[in-house]
Amino acid sequence: MGELKGIGHLRKKLSGKRTRVLLRYEYYEMKNAMKDFKITMPPEFGFLKEVLGWCSKAADSMADRLVFRDFGDDSFDLNEIFSMNSRDVLFDTAILSAAISSCCFIYISEDETGFPRLQVIDGSNATGIIDPITMMLQEGYAVLERDGESGDPTLEAYFMPGITQYVRNGKIVEEIWNEAEYPLLVPVIFRPDAVRPFGHSRISRACMNIQQAALRTLRRAEVSAEFYSFPQKYVTGLSQDAEQMDKWKATISTFLQFDQDEDGGKPELGQFSQQSMTPYTEQLRMLAGLFSGETGLTLDDLGFPSDNPSSAEAIKATHETLRLTARKAQRTFGVGFLNAGFLAACVRDDFAYRRQQIYLTKPRWEPVFEPDAAMLSSIGDGAVKINQAIPGYFGKENLRELTGIDA
Repeated sequence: MGELKGIGHLRKKLSGKRTRVLLRYEYYEMKNAMKDFKITMPPEFGFLKEVLGWCSKAADSMADRLVFRDFGDDSFDLNEIFSMNSRDVLFDTAILSAAISSCCFIYISEDETGFPRLQVIDGSNATGIIDPITMMLQEGYAVLERDGESGDPTLEAYFMPGITQYVRNGKIVEEIWNEAEYPLLVPVIFRPDAVRPFGHSRISRACMNIQQAALRTLRRAEVSAEFYSFPQKYVTGLSQDAEQMDKWKATISTFLQFDQDEDGGKPELGQFSQQSMTPYTEQLRMLAGLFSGETGLTLDDLGFPSDNPSSAEAIKATHETLRLTARKAQRTFGVGFLNAGFLAACVRDDFAYRRQQIYLTKPRWEPVFEPDAAMLSSIGDGAVKINQAIPGYFGKENLRELTGIDA
């Protein structure tokens, strides 16, 4: 490994990325503010707070379909380590956090008995210098505690190969040594590439921009709904000496009386054409189409249901982009989980295993789409025919990869 950058460098690096991660969490939690152009909207309607959950749906729709099963050829008992650390919650938390912030981190420490303890830290509280070959960190930094009011770090951890330093209020308070050849902070990354090794968020800039446009459309529709409910009326020909009427009473009254003037003239009543809500629904549908194209969702997922219910095969076909995204995420997340298990095994056994020793261990996932009865029948027919041509090609293990059913 190269020369370490130091905790000061990593503090600055995290500070530069933290704002972007927190912004995406605001969109996920639907707490983002709407950017109003303030061109035609009356300021009296500033109290309206539109909320839309499309970005939340984009992250959840993929994260909910990724179910980690176990490690195959598990010669280091990695499954035991994760089972002792609430594996279902750990995996789901890491997957969702990585989908939102592009990466999260699994922090490895020891409990009172020396058994490895795993904890997920989101991308706004940890960073590091990554090794692009193993996808592990050369050095890492995490904020373990923050001040409740100011948000300033009160307990930090600096991870180096073989040692973890704990810093409280700027002073090193503890050093924990270990036998691992990498820092005990492992990144779990969504869609990494050569330019951005820490990946890309599922909530992209396009997703946030489209949701902003949809929020403005909702506000315009909310304002127009008031005029839609009470169309504007008018009266002409009233005498200048006529008593001024109460506008609200005139709006909701079922009967109005107008007398003739001295010359026998009488006023004429009229009503402006009623405001139509159709342009807003069409614009919102257009934005939903743009968002679905960006994320691989369908209009049904975004609140525009189709008339005919879809079968499991039809749902799978319409979510082809989402399926490919989920399969891609399985590969990169699997590497992160395997790296975390490898380092946890080093901590558990107090022995410096080599990374090359776990190359046979494979992360295994449940199917992205659960098959229905018709699809199970098709898989069974296909397995029988293939096994007739190539005996033993399909067995319990690879059939489970297709069906998700444990034999």
